[in-house]
Amino acid sequence: MGVYDEQAAELSKPDLARYIFEQVDRIKDNPEAVQQALATMQSHVPLDLLRTRVSEAVQNDEEVCGLNAFDMDFLQRLARYLDRPLFPWRKLILGFSIGQYIFESFLTLRQYRVLQSTKPPAVLAKEISQETFDKSQAYGRAKAQFEIISGLWAQIQNVAFIQYDVLPKLWSLTGDLLLRWAPARFSGEISHSIVFVLSFIVIQQVLSMPTRVYNTFVLEEKFGFNKQTPALFITDMVKTNLLTFALVPPILAAFLKIIQKTGNQFVFYLWVFAAGLQLFTTTAYPIFIQPLFNKLSPLEEGELKTKVNGLAAAHKFPLQDLFVIDGSKRSAHSNAYFYGLPWKKHIVIYDTLIEKTDTDEIIAILAHELGHWKLGHTTRLFGIGQAHLLYVFSLFSVFLNNKSLYNAFGFYTQYPIIIGFILFSDALSPMDTVIKLLLNILSRKFEFEADDFAKSLGFRSELASSLIKLHAQNLSTMDADWMYASYHFSHPHLSERLKALDWKPKEALTSEKDADKNKDEDGVATATATGRDEL
Repeated sequence: MGVYDEQAAELSKPDLARYIFEQVDRIKDNPEAVQQALATMQSHVPLDLLRTRVSEAVQNDEEVCGLNAFDMDFLQRLARYLDRPLFPWRKLILGFSIGQYIFESFLTLRQYRVLQSTKPPAVLAKEISQETFDKSQAYGRAKAQFEIISGLWAQIQNVAFIQYDVLPKLWSLTGDLLLRWAPARFSGEISHSIVFVLSFIVIQQVLSMPTRVYNTFVLEEKFGFNKQTPALFITDMVKTNLLTFALVPPILAAFLKIIQKTGNQFVFYLWVFAAGLQLFTTTAYPIFIQPLFNKLSPLEEGELKTKVNGLAAAHKFPLQDLFVIDGSKRSAHSNAYFYGLPWKKHIVIYDTLIEKTDTDEIIAILAHELGHWKLGHTTRLFGIGQAHLLYVFSLFSVFLNNKSLYNAFGFYTQYPIIIGFILFSDALSPMDTVIKLLLNILSRKFEFEADDFAKSLGFRSELASSLIKLHAQNLSTMDADWMYASYHFSHPHLSERLKALDWKPKEALTSEKDADKNKDEDGVATATATGRDEL
């Protein structure tokens, strides 16, 4: 092979296999070079595989560049074009990953500049005390620093996984474990994929543990926001893992079985399955899963319950139940939401929201939530979500049988569906970024509309004051760099929402004295900040 022999001499067997696959396009027109390549690869990769890849390379060139390409539909032509031995999948996906981290770090640094401001936004100058604003900015800077460091740690992991062929090694290891310990009937691709995915999840959890522990018990603790004990932290982790090990196998088995049974027609059937699963999860989660972590109790009789029922009745909202959730078990973060089927809804209010806001302010928040239902936001977002699923599965059909993608990451003789989906997800990351940006734009539009709905019901002052109080108590971001907000925020930040409400403050809603009410005996603030408003 000439120059190929010199370069290949220093490569490991998997890298040598990948290297020669990448040279197929360059040697396929030279019969002598092809024979030399086959001889070199004989001890590393089955000859039939390389012969097939050479044949496919020639076929791809003929079909993509020739007139036959126009006889194929777009997805088929795209699949043919992308499945080429020289296609730089490894470098491309690695470049996407590094580029995304650099881009997100750039946005975080832009936000960091905003967080260094010492003056509240003009619309908040009279509502937010200087002390509260300073604390909010300090907390935001701490989170921004953590964001960059944790992102770097995740990036190091990702690069290492790619460079050291972790996926093929883990696939091989889990296959060996199945052969050794599992009955023969569990030796198929579905069982292998389930063991692989569960092992991969465990590895990811172990690697992410340092950042999770630091975020909970150092960063949050420093600002007095953490209410989790180590015992509760471990208990939650155990419960989450048990749920994962219980739910992932049947869902993944169904996912793979649908693709295996329906072949190239899997897109529609997989889409129907995913849509049904989403509907089931939306309904079942609050009933079966959330009670494992939080307690939901019926809202007691009183002024709040009377006003909530009145608001629902006035707008024909199909309210079935009113619950209070013990959010204070883990944090002081406040929120309210509803869930359920179109004809039967349930409203959930955090106990922290009841403790920290007035009754009329809670009604204003629920009026905002009611606005999402009344204006059809929930239905539209669900429809958009289904369109996105259809788009993802359609593109996945392009990558499912892409042997060059598998080969680039060390899979030469086996092409597992789940591996293809993982690699496809990595390749799709640039498009995901664009879609995330578009969805954030739409989500912020819906939030403004829901605010305007609450305003039209006469709750402008109550909604504005509740937003201000909650941001002050949670030390949430009160202003943001426009680029950072566009990428990260699904909700407008506080300044934008108050301006849209045309809020005219009459007196300060927070002060140093008010802030003291939210401190524990050691003088530390007890609110939990999330950096975003979820109302």
